[in-house]
Amino acid sequence: MKNKIGIIIGREFKERVAKKSFIITTILMPVLMLAMMAAPALIAMMSSPQDRVLAVIDDSGIVFPALVEQHPENLTLAPVTEPLDSALRSEAYNGVLVVGKDVASTPVVTLYLHDAGSVEMESMLSKMIEGAVRDYRLKSYDIDNLQQILDEVETNVTLNTVRISEDGEGESTSSALSFGIGLFTTFILYMFLLMYGQMVMTSIIEEKSNRVLELVVSSVKPTQLMLGKILGVGLVAVVQVIIWAVLMGAMSLLVLPFLVPDTVMTQVNMLNAGTLDASQAAVDVELLQAISYFGSITSIMSLFGYLLLFLIGGFLFYASIFAAIGSAVDNIQDASQLQSFAVIPIILALIFSVTVAQDPNTSLAVWLSMIPFTSPMVMLCRIPFSIPAWEIVVSLILLYGSFVAMAWIAGKIYRVGIFMYGKKPNIKELIRWARYK
Repeated sequence: MKNKIGIIIGREFKERVAKKSFIITTILMPVLMLAMMAAPALIAMMSSPQDRVLAVIDDSGIVFPALVEQHPENLTLAPVTEPLDSALRSEAYNGVLVVGKDVASTPVVTLYLHDAGSVEMESMLSKMIEGAVRDYRLKSYDIDNLQQILDEVETNVTLNTVRISEDGEGESTSSALSFGIGLFTTFILYMFLLMYGQMVMTSIIEEKSNRVLELVVSSVKPTQLMLGKILGVGLVAVVQVIIWAVLMGAMSLLVLPFLVPDTVMTQVNMLNAGTLDASQAAVDVELLQAISYFGSITSIMSLFGYLLLFLIGGFLFYASIFAAIGSAVDNIQDASQLQSFAVIPIILALIFSVTVAQDPNTSLAVWLSMIPFTSPMVMLCRIPFSIPAWEIVVSLILLYGSFVAMAWIAGKIYRVGIFMYGKKPNIKELIRWARYK
């Protein structure tokens, strides 16, 4: 039996690995991940602001001094007293900023530009003008040291989240990072379950319509044939994920350090050592945590390890359903209605995962991560939040145990369905097939 199943697994595996689609998708994902890692650095290098010269007509006399004090290096401000029409005709200016005399009571200003506007520049000018008008209004209250008082009471709170493990040790974490990682792995699993599950179904339908199965089952039992197809296609998915894990690990060790500036990497090391003062960080702490996570080969391997465990269990479970559906029909059109029994739970699991990622500790999240129809994706979404290990173990036991039960039911339907032609069975007939001894 093992020999025959091994032959079928080898045939299914070689047939799919040799296809161009497998090679392209296997290479494409790491390239996309590398692009995501390199994008921030490339954007920062290529999006330096354009140098501009703005003429400022300030009839109020309160805005221009504040602009001169705060403006960035790429923006040159020139006070002018000439009429607006004359300033607009001058080629020395990229634009003209007009501030009315009553800006303190009616804070409306107008910016005239000769070229395309810049959201960053317009936002910066708005904030600086708002600050100038606010300061002017505060002075009208004639309170001693009012600005100093306001500066002293203004507070920016930095919230550091530390997760306490079962052994009592603390680890800096980020719910936003866990949210992103959870949804990323969930979407990958969603794609694999649908793509490879339907691949099993399509393969069976094609061989059944060509009457190939009738020849094969003369030397191999139907159940062996079904298991061989499922395991062969599943092995393709496993190999693809392992290749991704190796490439991602290599990029984490060799590429990421060259993309991150030395000052940022120093702060990442301080964050890992627990000596970083979050208020003094040059960039957002969550960004430092993300760099730390993707720069750790242990984190990458752990991520893909869990992905593999739930990919194998989830695929085996759903592929059994797809195999039963494929054996029961003669063409793809007839399978479209029956496959909703497999497709709808997968889609619902993805939808539930978005809700679960927002709060992974609810009763709904725990139950959905135990039910085999939803557990692969929902549990992957919860794992980055460092949930208790026993929940992961129980979920895996239930998932793999459900595969055995589902494969037993699917095998009974398969051995009858592959010999049925010309009629699409209904649910009652499938149940009757499953009860045959």
